[in-house]
Amino acid sequence: MSVAVDVHLLSGKKASLEVEAAESAESVKRRAESILATGKRQTAELFRRSARRNRHYQRIKLYKAVMHELRMSPDMVVTALPTRLCRGNTITAQEQRQIRASLRAFASILSDGFVVTWSDPRYGGKSNAVRLLLEDVQQIQASSGAFAAVLGDGSVLTWGSPTPGRDSRVLQDSSACDSSAVQQPLKDVQQIQASQGAFAAILEDGSVVSWGPADFGGDSSAVQELLRDVQQIQASNRAFAAILGDGSVVTWGPADYGGDSKDVQVQLSDVQQVQASHRAFAAVLGDGSVVSWGYADWGGSTTHVQEHLRDVQQIQAANYAFAAVLHDGSVVTWGHQEFGGDSSAVQKQLRDVKQIHAGSHAFAAVLGEGSVVTWGGSQFGGDSKAVQEQLRDVQQIRGSRFAFAAILGDGSVLTWGHPAFGGDSRAVKEQLRIAQQIEASSHAFAAILGDGSVVTWGNSRYGGNCSAVQGQLKDVQQIKASQGAFAAVLGDGSVVTWGDPDHGGESRHLQDSWT
Repeated sequence: MSVAVDVHLLSGKKASLEVEAAESAESVKRRAESILATGKRQTAELFRRSARRNRHYQRIKLYKAVMHELRMSPDMVVTALPTRLCRGNTITAQEQRQIRASLRAFASILSDGFVVTWSDPRYGGKSNAVRLLLEDVQQIQASSGAFAAVLGDGSVLTWGSPTPGRDSRVLQDSSACDSSAVQQPLKDVQQIQASQGAFAAILEDGSVVSWGPADFGGDSSAVQELLRDVQQIQASNRAFAAILGDGSVVTWGPADYGGDSKDVQVQLSDVQQVQASHRAFAAVLGDGSVVSWGYADWGGSTTHVQEHLRDVQQIQAANYAFAAVLHDGSVVTWGHQEFGGDSSAVQKQLRDVKQIHAGSHAFAAVLGEGSVVTWGGSQFGGDSKAVQEQLRDVQQIRGSRFAFAAILGDGSVLTWGHPAFGGDSRAVKEQLRIAQQIEASSHAFAAILGDGSVVTWGNSRYGGNCSAVQGQLKDVQQIKASQGAFAAVLGDGSVVTWGDPDHGGESRHLQDSWT
């Protein structure tokens, strides 16, 4: 079956591709990137348009799966989906405004390539010192308290504080996350990854430049000669792990956060993917086995489950544990026993698992039939028995710090977990109809409905109450969240925020910036 995919960027660029069902995702991605020159390491988040009530749903799922593999831009949404899928139909995708959040601030790229920031200066909410230099910005990455922007010429600008919780000074310039010491080699940047308090950039030649406090992974000098042909970087709270082109891995940062992999270095070959908990890493090898390192109690050791880790297809990480889906649809877990590392109580139910979603202290697995199995901290989303009978035909799951929210096939929403963190949505149950997308702050959820409006629930202070801006929340395209606030991008490119003002919930002073 042939699928024609049209991709339109705000810059005016357009790519038209004929995609065969048998064509590999990598082939599709390479062809699209070649046309649009968007960068091989960028990823996409595709906005899901509802096709659940269409009688051609199964074929449209295939159609959307093809689009999901077209990972070309960090902020791309499907804007046109045919009601009937026929040979040669076209899907249109459009770049959306790029917004990134630290714990308590936001940064947004405007259509002219400039950047606006707002909220707590200690967390990157003010970019005064670099504001005039922030032009032709292509992408932004955020740590807990700082931002790094990649410009069109491949250079980087930073602002904020890498460790705001440790440094109580109100910082209104880039001195606390100063990248000046590495500016000379920091050219032709393709991708940036962030730990909690440091950054690591992959350059066009496959080398890596890092900066920030050494105890957050900001110093890679000890392994600099090994960092060649780097394809991908993953970060724990304070360490980094880089996958090289030959399938090996190089790590740096504090050992008890996964920055030292020497004990398993010989095993780290043909690595396909790496996931990180707060203080450990887990790598899936080409033969389907798993190697882990870092803090043993938080997933750094697989000793007691190693014999079961065969034919692993994917791994998900919570803060303190890992969960692996095997080829036969079963699941193996390890790490903190109370917070997701022990799934023995539900092991018999974990069959035909298709996806696993991680909260901070719990996991939720979606089975082939659309039901859900949960485990981990019972008060933190690991116990879903109150809604278990209703959890059918689950399409999407999102987690706050201690709760989960699931969109069902009919567009309704079910929640479970700690009520103070959004685990109880009964007050807005009747409003939650035809939900398309859900975003979460630490304490609350926000759902975009089919008509472009928004429904929120959870802790009112941290985004659970959007009544003050409800009239403005029309034609919402996407929502981003900091720890305690939300930012919604509307169809005209403007942004509406709500939640704790100290976390980015107040942006009225910027309203003239969006036009």
